[in-house]
Amino acid sequence: MQRINEDIKSGDFKHIYLLYGEEHYLKRQYTDKLKSALCSEGDQMNTHFFTGKDISVGEIIDLAETLPFLADRRVIFISDSGLFKSGGERMAEYLSDPNETSFFVFTESEIDKRSKLYKTVQSKGCAVEFGAQDESTLKRWVAGILKRENKRITESTVQLFLTKTGTDMENIHTELEKLICYCMDRDVVTDEDVNTICTNRISNHIFDMTEAIAKGETKKALDLYYDLLALKEPPLRILFLISRQYNMLLQVKAMKSKGFDNKAIGQAVGLPPFVVGKYISQADRFKTSELKQSVTACVDAEEAVKTGRMNDLMSVELLIMSGK
Repeated sequence: MQRINEDIKSGDFKHIYLLYGEEHYLKRQYTDKLKSALCSEGDQMNTHFFTGKDISVGEIIDLAETLPFLADRRVIFISDSGLFKSGGERMAEYLSDPNETSFFVFTESEIDKRSKLYKTVQSKGCAVEFGAQDESTLKRWVAGILKRENKRITESTVQLFLTKTGTDMENIHTELEKLICYCMDRDVVTDEDVNTICTNRISNHIFDMTEAIAKGETKKALDLYYDLLALKEPPLRILFLISRQYNMLLQVKAMKSKGFDNKAIGQAVGLPPFVVGKYISQADRFKTSELKQSVTACVDAEEAVKTGRMNDLMSVELLIMSGK
C-alpha cells in the first residue's frame, strides 16, 4: 500500500498494478485512488473497465495498442479475470513490453504466484496484497472513524463490536455507519449501543447455538435455529456451519492441549486472534469424544437428507434436540 501511495504522491506511475487478496474494502479504496490519480475526471474515452472471466484478452491488447485520445495515457481496469490463476500467458507476453501510453490496474481475489502473469507484473509493475487486517489495526481504524465523527469508544466496546462484525472491513464500515447514526446525539458509544444496533453474523448464531447445546439449553438452541430460518438461511447450510463449528472446536481443543498459543491456533483454523479465547472456552465444555460424536452426527444428518430418509428442516431439529 505504501508503494502505491508513494507513486500517487510523486506522480511516477508503474504501467501495471495488481491489487489482490481477501480484503475487498481496501482493494476498492486503492483502486479508486489509482483511478483518481491516473484518469482525468469524466474522461470516458481513455478509461476502460473489464470484469469477469469471459473478457477478451485480444480486445484488451488491441485497446492498449491504441493511442489515447487527447490525453497522456489510456488506463485499463481489469477485475476478477482469473488470468492470474490460468490463461494469462498471452497477457503476460504483452505486458512484458506494453505500449508506453497504456496503464493497467488488475484487482483479483485469488492468484497463483507461480503464474507467468504474476511474475511479469512483479518484474514490470507493482503487486500489492490486501489481506485481512490484524486486531490492533482494525481497532485503530474503528476508533479513527469514530473520532472524526466526534465520538469515543472504549477498547472493550471495540472488542465487542469486532466480535459481531468479524474482520471484513466492508462489513465493519457498514456497521459503523449504522452505529454513528444511532448515536447521533451522544459522544460515547457503549456496549448497549453495539448490542442494540449491530447485526450478528451467522457465525455468531452458530457459535451461540453450539454453546446452548453444550449447556443443555435445547430450547435456546432451537430458537436460534428458527431465527436463522427466518433470515432465509437454508437448513443444509446451517447444518454445514454447525459441522464446521464442531470441527473447529475439535482442532482448537487438540492444539490447545499441545501447548499452542492463541495466535497459532487462530492462524491454523482461520479465526481472528481476538475470538480464539471464546472458542477455547467453548471447546472446554466438550470432551474430545463428544466433539467427534457431534461431527459424525452432522455427517449422518446430511446423509439422511441426501438419501431422502429425512427432510432437511427436521434433520437439523433432531440434531439439536439430541444434544449433538
